[in-house]
Amino acid sequence: MAAGSPGAGPASPAGSGSDQDLWERLRSGDHFALGELFDRYADDVRAFAFRRTASWSSADDVVQATFLSTWSRFQRNPPGPLTGPSARGWLLVVAGNECRTLYRTASRLRSLLDRLPTPAPDDDHAPDVARRLDDEREMSVIRRAVAKLPRHERETLELVVWSGLTMAEAADALGVPVGTVKARLHRTRRRFPDLLTRVDLTEELS
Repeated sequence: MAAGSPGAGPASPAGSGSDQDLWERLRSGDHFALGELFDRYADDVRAFAFRRTASWSSADDVVQATFLSTWSRFQRNPPGPLTGPSARGWLLVVAGNECRTLYRTASRLRSLLDRLPTPAPDDDHAPDVARRLDDEREMSVIRRAVAKLPRHERETLELVVWSGLTMAEAADALGVPVGTVKARLHRTRRRFPDLLTRVDLTEELS
């Protein structure tokens, strides 16, 4: 995905197996299944992480951490069967956890990094650097607004509005009833009506 295109919708699966098939292969220790899930959903995870961190570099780190963490989880204590048709929601919840871990780590390192000199950007990459900085500045403004939401409402907005999950998929990923997801989005719309601009979602909440 290009740095200037943070939006993501439902991914088109690559390969021949369903997500349920890949999930069961992963539960049996098949690391190739993780690679196929990566091919399907790495862009979605990256877009999600960018919205959480307002940093493309951090988003790349979150993608790696998400799939490494997923592999470790399946090796250590495999989850049960996949209950929905897609693993995307489950992966985005893992990504959200990795974003929080990254933030805590960054906080511990910030004082050290502030004392280091800022390297000059490579002139050959100046236009790309400028686009990335513009993306990050714009996303930082949005993140400050979204940060005012309670965590459970923020997570629901990120999954349904920004990542394109259906309410049922988000409910499954978060482990809550669909009605809870809908109620959270109603409250979010009252606070920040401009954040819920998808036509189909607006109609469903009406």
